[in-house]
Amino acid sequence: MKKIFWTTCVLLCMFFSVQAQKNTVDKIVAVIGGNPILLSDLNQQYTMYLNQGNPPNPDIKCYIIQQMLAQKLLKQQAEIDSVFVEESEVDIELDRRMRAQVQRAGGQENLERFLGKSLLQYKEEIRTDVKEQLVSNKMQGKITENINVTPQEVKKYFDSYALDSLPDIGAEVEVGEVVFYPQLNKEEKQKFHDKIELLRLRIKNGEDFAFLARTYSEDLASAVEGGDLGFFDRSQMVKEFTAVAFKLKPGEVSNVFESEFGFHILQVLERRGEQVHARHILIKPQYEQPSLERTRIKADSVYVKLVNKTIGFNHAASTYSDNKETKFNGGMLLYADNVTARTTFYPVERLDPSIFVVIDSMKVGDVSKPVFFTGQDGKSGYRILYLKSKIPPHKASLEQDYPKFKEYAQQEKIDKALSLWFEKRRETSTIKIDDEFLSCEELKLWTKNSKK
Repeated sequence: MKKIFWTTCVLLCMFFSVQAQKNTVDKIVAVIGGNPILLSDLNQQYTMYLNQGNPPNPDIKCYIIQQMLAQKLLKQQAEIDSVFVEESEVDIELDRRMRAQVQRAGGQENLERFLGKSLLQYKEEIRTDVKEQLVSNKMQGKITENINVTPQEVKKYFDSYALDSLPDIGAEVEVGEVVFYPQLNKEEKQKFHDKIELLRLRIKNGEDFAFLARTYSEDLASAVEGGDLGFFDRSQMVKEFTAVAFKLKPGEVSNVFESEFGFHILQVLERRGEQVHARHILIKPQYEQPSLERTRIKADSVYVKLVNKTIGFNHAASTYSDNKETKFNGGMLLYADNVTARTTFYPVERLDPSIFVVIDSMKVGDVSKPVFFTGQDGKSGYRILYLKSKIPPHKASLEQDYPKFKEYAQQEKIDKALSLWFEKRRETSTIKIDDEFLSCEELKLWTKNSKK
């Protein structure tokens, strides 16, 4: 809706860069303010575009160069304004991208085969690029941080639509949940504790931590990297994890400890100020019938209280729910897309099918009986669902859809501010583009009023 291309001016450049095979001699495809953009850099971004499952489209390279030029301008301004990122932030972002790419490639070996080198080697190669991307993104945030819209501006934005061009809003619902995950008793936990304790003893006797992590750890994201979690600070891990990690010296292996995710052993590899570089092995408890039955009984008892109205839904969620993402929001599911802020109004077509099946036959105000489910994280349990409201498909109106139009109006204002900012910087920057790409419509704007 009325999107100006600057909305995503550095989005593509934030993607993880995949090393393209260089069959031709590298060359400079563009220069802005003395900062070159190399053909190899362009090919890396295009390879990433293909790696996302997109069809081959050489024309997209024009768009990629446009984004890279924008990033260079933001980086230049960041240096002037002393906007920077900590090395620890770069470490965290690198580790996040690596884990995502390993999962997408189907394992570390597949990714390394595609790259033609080890992940550690590649992480060092792209470190500078990733840091530049983070700095540029932070600079863009600084440019737009104080932009807000008034109710009058929202109305003006809404009124700019012709009546016959107002968007159609699909059906939306507000859905709450109270989630119950199984809890093991002491005897049930012991066999999982013993399983990881045997791994700890094998490491103590000289076996390789990374090999055992790859073989046995049930944290699939880190297991492929030998359990390596990269650098993290105290705010990024659960308290049980940080309590152990920040007590160990480099090289030390912890005793077995428990968190909400299961049983861990942890080894600190390096300390850097208030950052720890560690690896771990995780064994997740498997919940068998006795623990599931106890959970169902607990869920049933809460359901009875809700039906008898001896407790309100918000109170039930904050008191009993085991889902930390929703319990402090009255149990309500939150939805967010690339435009609107997080909202309790969830498009029906975006709902988890297992939730839609339950609420489809419910009336507004109803609560469901406890339903067994397995989440995307693999955790199983029972949940009670609450249908707070249902909005049928309708033509957009300011009264009913004010939050949406407020976000749209604010995004347009941000887009315009960014467009103006880039236009001024282009006019005072020396920009050169290789003849091969001068015919790109996206790039003509960049050379139109720039210094020659």
